Amino acid sequence: MAAAAALMIMVPPLKPSQALTLTFPLIYKSSLKPSLTKMALHITASASASASAITNRKLPVLLFDIMDTIVRDPFNHDIPAFFGMSMKELLECKHPTAWIEFEKGLIDEMELERIFFKDGRHFDLEGYSYLEGVEELLCALKDNGYEMHAFTNYPIWYRMIEDKLKLSSYLSWTFCSCIIGKRKPDPDFYSEVLKHLDTEPKNCVFVDDRIKNVDAAKETGINGIQFKNADSLRHDLSLLGVTL
Repeated sequence: MAAAAALMIMVPPLKPSQALTLTFPLIYKSSLKPSLTKMALHITASASASASAITNRKLPVLLFDIMDTIVRDPFNHDIPAFFGMSMKELLECKHPTAWIEFEKGLIDEMELERIFFKDGRHFDLEGYSYLEGVEELLCALKDNGYEMHAFTNYPIWYRMIEDKLKLSSYLSWTFCSCIIGKRKPDPDFYSEVLKHLDTEPKNCVFVDDRIKNVDAAKETGINGIQFKNADSLRHDLSLLGVTL
């Protein structure tokens, strides 16, 4: 029926001098140029190829948080020490919503710097690096043909991570909060991911160091793993049938 629909769409209005014959099964004869028929068949073939690609994808699709799951988060590890304060003291000094707004792409970097600290002090984030053993794990997953995507709460600075670590060698920066405008654990963010991937929740595995984000994934039917270290992640993935 799909082929028939495509052929019918491509048939333009006929002039009185033109003949059109439709016979079954799905044979199209016309005095029109054959290129129109070929175009319809090409559209049908392309759609079939796309459907085949989705059908033949290797499952599960792997979704990774980035900060403190794949990449060391300098905010958690370096910024408090830089200012000589505890994380609790740091959080008390910062604007209550500025970082969230930055991660969702609602404010730019200049505005973040202006309002992030109550006293207006400057800060910068550097020191991005892979967590121990994680790049080797990503390489093994890539070699085994798994489809992998970033699913992360992070601002436009993800480009800095990409510039330094070339993370796109292993996965796609598909689901960043600053691009989608949503943050984990918002259920709408998970729904957006599933809609984009065009697959069932059971066909996905999500890895995050924060348990609340993992629990939110499980509530949507996605398999969830809390990241602790690369070795435990290898083990947890293997329990879900991921080959390494």
